[in-house]
Amino acid sequence: MHYVTSKGILSASNGMNLYRGCTHGCIYCDSRSNCYHIDHAFEDIEVKQNALELLEDALKRKRKRCMIGTGAMTDPYIPLENDLQYVRKSLLLAERYGFGFTLITKSTQVLRDLDILKRINEKTKCVVQMTLTTYNEQLCRELEPNVSTTKERYEALKILHQEGIPTVVWLCPILPFINDTEENLYGILNYCIEAKVYGIINFGMGMTLRDGNREYFYKQLERLFPGLKEKYIACYGNQYILPSPNEKRLLEIFSQTCDKHHIVHDSDKIFEYLRTYEEKDKCEQLSLFDFI
Repeated sequence: MHYVTSKGILSASNGMNLYRGCTHGCIYCDSRSNCYHIDHAFEDIEVKQNALELLEDALKRKRKRCMIGTGAMTDPYIPLENDLQYVRKSLLLAERYGFGFTLITKSTQVLRDLDILKRINEKTKCVVQMTLTTYNEQLCRELEPNVSTTKERYEALKILHQEGIPTVVWLCPILPFINDTEENLYGILNYCIEAKVYGIINFGMGMTLRDGNREYFYKQLERLFPGLKEKYIACYGNQYILPSPNEKRLLEIFSQTCDKHHIVHDSDKIFEYLRTYEEKDKCEQLSLFDFI
């Protein structure tokens, strides 16, 4: 871990990264890509020591309340968060100034902050996004070794729904020749159905590889799946997008299952939902007027 002083915290779309780098160890992590210019060891977490001051100042200056987001590049609930509590303190700031919040994680540690999530959601909107990739628990421990397993995340999603927190699942990546099976897809979709998620984001049944990310992924393939690296190179060469050979059938299953169970799977619609700030009192008034 090392500290830096940052000039800003919120992006133009009101997203933020409190930390840079990660210790979850996911073998496919896109955030390792060279294009993100992380110029330190990926596991040596960069902490923005003035992040909370910057965030409070930014929220005070906002002319309109909006949704604040985190987790797009680094999971907010890395082990360091247990001690630093930047995420929890950020949630408290959002609550204090009346902003909505959404975060992306693979960790059940999000339940630690359930009290604040609920308070934010009572006034506006708070959405938890959870990544699910692999139904098989043993495979999950190999692909995502230092984070909550898929079943643990599923249990967290159920608790969040029971407590009134809307949830969205990221179904990605689907790794060719590893987890691109109908059995895996049905397992994850059944979890989503049982947890009553609002929507599922999926950009295709496959994965992406960029410089930096590719080298790490192939190194892990050699360790976990001997011979599979060579198969990837033969099939995909140096491509950025690596679609699964089973993509057509998997997408059919995905679309049909989501439609059957009324789960939103239009990514544009989900992103619009995540971006849209709501005030609960106004929503309740509109609902009442609809019945008059």
